[in-house]
Amino acid sequence: MPSPYRAIFAAPGTKGFSTAGFLGRMPLSMMGIGIVTMVSQLTGRYGLAGALSATVALSAAAIGPQISRLVDRYGQRRVLRPATLASLVAVAGLLLCAKYELPDWTLFAFAALVGCVPSVGSMIRARWAVLYRDTPQLHTAYSFESVVDEICFIFGPIISIGLSTVWFPEAGPLMAGLFLATGVFWLTSQRATEPVPHSREHHTKGSALRSGGLQVLVATFVATGAIFGSIDVVTVAYAEDHGHKSAASLVLAVYALGSCLAGAAFGLVHFKGAPAPRWLLGVCTTAVSMIPLQLVGNLPFLAVALFIAGLSIAPTMITTMALVEQHVPRAKLTEGMTWVSTGLAVGVALGSSAAGWVIDAAGSDAGYAVPGVSGAVAVAVGFLGYRRLKKPVPQRGGTTTHEHGNGHGQREEHSGVA
Repeated sequence: MPSPYRAIFAAPGTKGFSTAGFLGRMPLSMMGIGIVTMVSQLTGRYGLAGALSATVALSAAAIGPQISRLVDRYGQRRVLRPATLASLVAVAGLLLCAKYELPDWTLFAFAALVGCVPSVGSMIRARWAVLYRDTPQLHTAYSFESVVDEICFIFGPIISIGLSTVWFPEAGPLMAGLFLATGVFWLTSQRATEPVPHSREHHTKGSALRSGGLQVLVATFVATGAIFGSIDVVTVAYAEDHGHKSAASLVLAVYALGSCLAGAAFGLVHFKGAPAPRWLLGVCTTAVSMIPLQLVGNLPFLAVALFIAGLSIAPTMITTMALVEQHVPRAKLTEGMTWVSTGLAVGVALGSSAAGWVIDAAGSDAGYAVPGVSGAVAVAVGFLGYRRLKKPVPQRGGTTTHEHGNGHGQREEHSGVA
């Protein structure tokens, strides 16, 4: 591990909460694709599979920011444990309904409750912020967490799809639930590094989403999330059409590997100047990288194209979180980061659902048009809202400004995702 990364773990407790966060984030890359794989195996209906995955993502989008808002007020332990238990009960119900072929509406009912899962990545980054706020180590810490996120997306789909195709269809989502329980309960047992809740007075002025800059970031990441959600569903269907459904996990792992490597390198560089121009460049690069996907003819070419596409993901996400810190009050930082994850989750829901219907109607080759269109929308929203991002709000209620604007507070939350 390069020395800048080793240095951030000098503080007591950092290895423990980062490892727990890794386990708690594994479901981020496992649950949606696991549901798609499970339902497609049990029913052969990709439209239903995509719709259920979208329901999980939308429920997380609706519930996640509220959970994070409660965390800012009452603390991680008091909020995360009951929220996680509710999500685990819903996962169990979903799997039982799928196994015993109960009516579709029962699947959707439990899928909607799975969204009680907390944004573990935001909780980990909040702990890093307590330790290294306004220091160069903060940028390195958040870049390290972006690498951890991508490692989850390298191994998560492999585990989820592999278990569901080799063992039994429900195995992937089941393992995701076990990872969630282990990670969250281990994390919340580590009280020494838990951020101190903010007083009630800091939470009487409305949501962090009132920030114009945050609104631009969330809107752009709705389109970005649609890229991620659609690529997951289309890749599974594309691999199945070519007679290698289990290979989809490896192809998606290559996609995450590109982002992982880029994030690791990005964390070793400290940038000067405002992050907004780098953010817009990252959004544009992500959109352009969707063009080769329209030309794929086999799985090896698809893997290469996705690896290249992945190179822009982590740097863009890290820069996004630098902008979040410029545009939300410090007392609402966890909520602000979760809103970005919410935008991704909404996009994942829209993208996976749209991809499922396109696949059912026109085949997997046509499905890659969905991430292509989504990338174009992200660029359009980014340009339209760029002026808001160039003007960080004045410090108010603990808002961080100058240091994080120089790239030392950049964060990542993948939807991935969150």
